[in-house]
Amino acid sequence: MNKKLLILVSLLLVTAVIFTGCVPKGGDNSANDTPAATDTTPDSTPTGPKILKTNNSSEPGSLDPALAQGTHESWVLDHTFEGLMKIDADLNVVPGMAKDYKISDDNLIYTFTLRDDVKWSNGDPVLASDFEFAWKRALDPELASDYAHQLYYIKGGEAYNTGKGSKDDVLVKALDEKTLEVTLEAPTAYFLELTAFYTLYPVNQKVAEADPNWAKDAKTHVSNGPFTLTEWQHNASIKIRKNENYYDKDSVKLDGVDFDIIDDENTAWQKYEGGDYDFLSPLPQAVVAQMKANNNPELIIGAEVGTYYYNLNSKVKPFNNVKVRKGLSMSLDRQTIVDKIAQGGQIAAEGVVPFGMHDENGKEYRDNVGKLAEFNLEEGKKLFAEGLAEEGMKPEDFKNIVLLYNTSEGHKKIAQAVQEMWRVNLGIEVQLENVDFQVKLDREKAGDYHISRAGWIGDYMDPITFLELWHSESSFNDAKYNNPEYDKLINIAKTSPDAKERFDAMRNAEKIVMADMPVVPLYFYTQPYAQKPYLTGVYKPLVNYPRLTYADINK
Repeated sequence: MNKKLLILVSLLLVTAVIFTGCVPKGGDNSANDTPAATDTTPDSTPTGPKILKTNNSSEPGSLDPALAQGTHESWVLDHTFEGLMKIDADLNVVPGMAKDYKISDDNLIYTFTLRDDVKWSNGDPVLASDFEFAWKRALDPELASDYAHQLYYIKGGEAYNTGKGSKDDVLVKALDEKTLEVTLEAPTAYFLELTAFYTLYPVNQKVAEADPNWAKDAKTHVSNGPFTLTEWQHNASIKIRKNENYYDKDSVKLDGVDFDIIDDENTAWQKYEGGDYDFLSPLPQAVVAQMKANNNPELIIGAEVGTYYYNLNSKVKPFNNVKVRKGLSMSLDRQTIVDKIAQGGQIAAEGVVPFGMHDENGKEYRDNVGKLAEFNLEEGKKLFAEGLAEEGMKPEDFKNIVLLYNTSEGHKKIAQAVQEMWRVNLGIEVQLENVDFQVKLDREKAGDYHISRAGWIGDYMDPITFLELWHSESSFNDAKYNNPEYDKLINIAKTSPDAKERFDAMRNAEKIVMADMPVVPLYFYTQPYAQKPYLTGVYKPLVNYPRLTYADINK
C-alpha cells in the first residue's frame, strides 16, 4: 500500500472512531439522518422576556476590556461595551459612542465628538475622559495588558508601555467632556476600525479607580454597551441583560442573553438540538458535515478572516532547527485535513495571512504573495531527517514531545489527524494533551509547551493584524520567534505612510516567516454556526463572532 493511501485509510479510521457518538441524537450514520426536529410554530401568546440562550465555550479570563485576549472574552465584551466606532449589520464601520469625527489633513490627528445621550449602565455619563483613562490604563506597563500594542499607533503609546516614556506623553486627551483628541505616530488607514476593537473600549474611570476588582463580579461590573452583565457564575454561566441606558436601546429587541460555559461541543450541541439553545457556535465537526449533507437551513457557514495554526516552541530542541520545523510543515496534507476532518468549508492555508485582505490596489492580498505553505512529502522527509541529525536526535525521541490543545472535539480531531500524518510520514509518535483554553494561553505565554494549537482572528481588515504576531517583541509571539529583518519589515509596515512600501514590506515579511516556519499554518477559518428559524437579526462581521445585538426571537 503506498504512503498516500495509507495516510488516507489511517485518517478515515481515526475519523470513524472519533465520529462515533458525535452524530446528532436519534440516528445512526444512514443517509436519512437529520438533526432532531424542533417545534418552531409561531406562538402568538407572550411567553415572558426574550432571552436568547447559547453557549460560550470557555470561562473568560477577564471581562475587563484591557485584559481580555480571546474570543471567549470578546464575545461577551462586544455585547456589553461599545467603542467610539462600531461595526453595523451591513459590516460597515460607523459611529458608536462618537456621533462624528474629524481627521487632520496629514491623517495624524483624530478628533471625536461623543453623543450627547451616552451613559454607563450605572447611569453615569460616558465622558471623553473615560476613553483617555481607559487607553492610558491599557498602556500602563503595570497592568500588563497583552493587547497594549494595539495602542502603539498613538503617539507616545509604545514609549509609555515599554518604560521609555511617561503617561503624560501619550497623546490622547479629553479636550472637554465630549471631545477626544488623538494624535498618531504615523498615518494608520485602519485606525477608525481599530477604535471598534475591544481593547479600545472605554472604562468608567470613577468605578475603576474606586475598585480595582470591578470587572471580576457582576455586582460591580459597569459597561456602556447594549447589554450589561447581571450574573457571572464562574465556569458555569454568564447572563447579560438589556442596558436601559444604552442610547440605541429601542433597536435592541432582546431582553437578554444567557451563556452557558460548556467546553464540550457535543454536550452543547445536544442542548441546541434539544431546544435549550437558540444559537450555537462552535459546532462539532461531524454535525457540520451532516447538516451540510442534508442542506439543513439552520446551518450557516459564517465568513471569517482567521488562521488555524500550530506554534513550534523554538526554545525547545529540536524546534530550534529550521529544517525540523519545515519538515513538520511539509509533511502535512492540509487539503485532506479540511476535506475529511474540519469539514466546515475551510481553505487549506497557503501562508499565515488568510484570504479576504486587500492590498494597496484593492486586490486580493494573497494573490501577490504566493503559496508559502504546502504539502511536499519528499522534501519534508529529507529536511526533517537532516534537521534531526544536526540536533543529535532520532525519530524515537519524539515520544516525549507533546502537542497541546484546548479542550474541544474539533481541536482533538485535527490534532489526531496531524499526529497520524506525522506518524506515517515521518515515523514519529507525538503525544496529545488537552487543557482548558485559559490554561493553554497561560502555558503558551510561559513557554511551557512543545507544540501548541493556536488560532488568530483578525482584529481589523489589514494583513498586519496577522503579521505583527511574530515580531520579536509581540506579546502574542508564543513561538518565541526572533528575526531582526522580519522585525524591520513589520516596523515599516506599521509606520510607513506609503501604501506600496508598507504592502511590499508585509509581502516580504510573510515570505521570511514562512521560510523560517516558527508556526505551521493549517487552514483559513470559516465559522459554522447553528441558528433556529425563529431567530432573526444575527449578523457576522469578518473579524468578530456573530453579533446578537439586534437579534429578535419570534415564536
